[in-house]
Amino acid sequence: MVEGKEDYNKLEVLRLQAELCKSLSDPKRLYIIQLLRMGERSVSELTHMLGLKQSNTSQHLAILRNMGVISPRKDGTTVYYRLVNPKISEACDLVREVIADQLQNNQRLSRQM
Repeated sequence: MVEGKEDYNKLEVLRLQAELCKSLSDPKRLYIIQLLRMGERSVSELTHMLGLKQSNTSQHLAILRNMGVISPRKDGTTVYYRLVNPKISEACDLVREVIADQLQNNQRLSRQM
């Protein structure tokens, strides 16, 4: 019985990991994370920097907020967002490094052919 519960817990953590990865599967959301690693920003700042309509920016922010990646802070009528945990930007950096390594390996293989 204990083993079944451990398996369930492992699968639940993996399910949550998959959901988090899904929320990061859009370049605009990854860009939002990059922008927020420097500190909190307002929705209007993010909208301007992303070059999107505010409604589209808000949709991306909602996805990240629902996954607990970012959190809002309201100041009057302005809403600011920040990263909940800086490790998320570190994780994104690590994935980017893996991609850079893969590209470098592919270029080496291309030259060898």
